[in-house]
Amino acid sequence: MKFPRYKRLSWLLLCGTLLGTNALASNDSPGSGVKPEEPSRFWSDEDGWLDVSGFLDQAYGFVPLVIPITEPAVGLGAVGALVFIDKQKEDGAAAGFGRPNISAFGVLGTDNGTQGGFAGDMRHWLDDRLKTLVGVVRASINLDFYGIGRDPTLEDNPKSYNLDTTAGVIQGRYRIGNSQAWVGLGYVLASTTIKFDILPAFESLPDFQRESRVGGLLPTISFDSRDNIFTPMSGNYLELSAGLFSKALGSDSNFQRVNLTGIHYRPLASDLTLGVMGSSILSFGEVPFYLRPFIALRGVPAMRYQGDYTAQVETELRWQFWERFSLVGFAGAGATRNNNWQSRTSQNVTTGGVGFRYEIARKYGLHMGLDVAYGPEGPAYYVQFGSAWMRP
Repeated sequence: MKFPRYKRLSWLLLCGTLLGTNALASNDSPGSGVKPEEPSRFWSDEDGWLDVSGFLDQAYGFVPLVIPITEPAVGLGAVGALVFIDKQKEDGAAAGFGRPNISAFGVLGTDNGTQGGFAGDMRHWLDDRLKTLVGVVRASINLDFYGIGRDPTLEDNPKSYNLDTTAGVIQGRYRIGNSQAWVGLGYVLASTTIKFDILPAFESLPDFQRESRVGGLLPTISFDSRDNIFTPMSGNYLELSAGLFSKALGSDSNFQRVNLTGIHYRPLASDLTLGVMGSSILSFGEVPFYLRPFIALRGVPAMRYQGDYTAQVETELRWQFWERFSLVGFAGAGATRNNNWQSRTSQNVTTGGVGFRYEIARKYGLHMGLDVAYGPEGPAYYVQFGSAWMRP
């Protein structure tokens, strides 16, 4: 099979984050001059473009990744990971059945000193009626504190702090009959050391330089009709979840978090997909400051805008304009509300941006690419592996 030169050159523009391409130099590659006896693991027989679906279909198919970190809150860096994806079952996949099992192991580091490692596994059992999720993380994260709600003192002079945390989570979800609805329950336990370079003059918060321990139950109710979990073109994802933390479950304090998320995908044409995401998080009780809800939109640094309650909405239009290439445009808005005895303040932000995608695994509906977002703090860049709103 011959592969036109322009297709090889197009691939070179976006393979910087995908490792393992040395395997393409074998007899499986188009440039070797040897016709493979079996379908290529890295090139599509359908259109000749680079496609790793065949590789992921292998018994232990994995994607070795080096993904740049461009999150403004932690600076520039990279994640190195192995992502193992089982062969996806084709029957019933569009109805939420036949989803692949996914395992990931990796390390990360950034130029502000943030570093860590993680491992996770999502697996389906009992003919796709039971889904389990297990994950662990060990990380040291350097961030800036701007206050809870609007704080004129910290807004222009944030205080740097470090979270040194070890955390683990286990969760199970069970499908209700043959529907697309799930109910679940999980447990999370984390131990964190908090250190400020200079303690902020914010007397309402407890001593920052201390050990913090949280443990709690994670009940969930969800509905998932997306046509795939990576880059959906149609369907809905709805989830109501809570975090119920108490001293009886391993926490230092009693508090709760409630999260409602809704995502809708609609094809406007064969090459045009509209996506809309909305979410709101409420917190109650003695919530540690680093677990207060925050606005999480492209273009907004993580933990920058925190409050007792947050709400946000983002819309995205993806146009697959040529072959496997797409252009993306998005815009969002978010708000926080601080409602305690000391102050009742709110913050509002708007964001927007553009991006591009390449369909790297058509069978799995997986697109990769880069977004450039603009928010109150200026431009920010995000490497995307699947949807920006991906939910496993």
